[in-house]
Amino acid sequence: MAEADFKYILDTFFTLFAMVLIIFMVPGFAMLEAGLVRTKNVSAVLTINVMIYAVASLAFLLVGYKLAFGSWDSVTNSIWAVFMFQMAFVGKTVNIMSGGVSERVRIIPLAVFTIVMGAVIYPLVVNVSWGADMIKGTLFDIEMYDLAGSTVIHSTGGWALLAAIIIIGARKGRYVEGKIRVIPASNIPLVVLGALLLWIGWFGFNGGSVGSISSVENANLVAKTIMNTNTAGLAGAIIAGIIMYVRYKLLDITMILNGALGGLVAITAAANYYDMYTPIFIGLIGGALVVFAVPVFDKFKLDDPVGALSVHLVNGIWGTLAAGIFVESISFMAQLKGVVLIGIFTFSISYIALYLINKISVFRASDDNQLEGMDINECGVEAYPEFKRAI
Repeated sequence: MAEADFKYILDTFFTLFAMVLIIFMVPGFAMLEAGLVRTKNVSAVLTINVMIYAVASLAFLLVGYKLAFGSWDSVTNSIWAVFMFQMAFVGKTVNIMSGGVSERVRIIPLAVFTIVMGAVIYPLVVNVSWGADMIKGTLFDIEMYDLAGSTVIHSTGGWALLAAIIIIGARKGRYVEGKIRVIPASNIPLVVLGALLLWIGWFGFNGGSVGSISSVENANLVAKTIMNTNTAGLAGAIIAGIIMYVRYKLLDITMILNGALGGLVAITAAANYYDMYTPIFIGLIGGALVVFAVPVFDKFKLDDPVGALSVHLVNGIWGTLAAGIFVESISFMAQLKGVVLIGIFTFSISYIALYLINKISVFRASDDNQLEGMDINECGVEAYPEFKRAI
């Protein structure tokens, strides 16, 4: 067998393996969100997550991939493996949204927006960052470095979520007479399972984005990227636990896990560039940002049941800018420009699309339906029919 053929086969296998790890993030998001919402809304959350994977992936297959990358072509490994790897990313932008608008969003209009995200919004963001760059030379000519999507995926999903929360509003009873009503998670074991599945999936997310493993140099780079990814998650979890204990003398597992996810989001922009120590600092800041951002969003009555804005939007921005701070060859101004332009574009287009869809099919469930639960009204199947549903 020729050396070129062997490298082609090895890199194709590597790409497919990374894709499988990323797909593990689908049940990761589903379990995390199912555990953080009330029992009366679990089936609806799970249905939304399955529909996002199906709808976004098909929209990307039919329209989005060509818009993002210009052509179906690859010389280093199988184009079908390359497509599957890129397809695994697309649904994550809407998964970020789905948790943040859970417990009051209707499934059909969200599925319609998923088509828009998978076919148009996300592919255009990819086009100017990773892809064909069909508008090179214009204001939106972006030279930002973003290995696996701190901005391209995470803050893109975060900006779309922000637009959705503004349009849909808070859950009934979340903010009462100027006070924040705490709505506890329904299933902590599911939260832990979901977060750890996401953590594992991140190894394919970042490691796979290196693109090749068929040489000693690339194999070492993949390994270093995965190690740095894990390190940032560890640091994020630890600092979130420390801050919660100092402030409240309690160790909140949901905040610890979100701190870990914040660190993972932050390292995603340049995990392949950092030495083995810098990810600790990036993860520490990422985890701390999650803890401090959650009450800030609540202060503005931006109801986010899973903390997605704090994890994905805030740390998507931090991680992208951090690459420009800590990596000498990456321009901070280029990173800042990318964050600002993609933020403006994504929020604006998402808001317009959500607004128009909302005029045709309202996103927000009625107060009565929210009180009864989205499982009954959207799915007809309760996740826990033997349990008394909490209001």
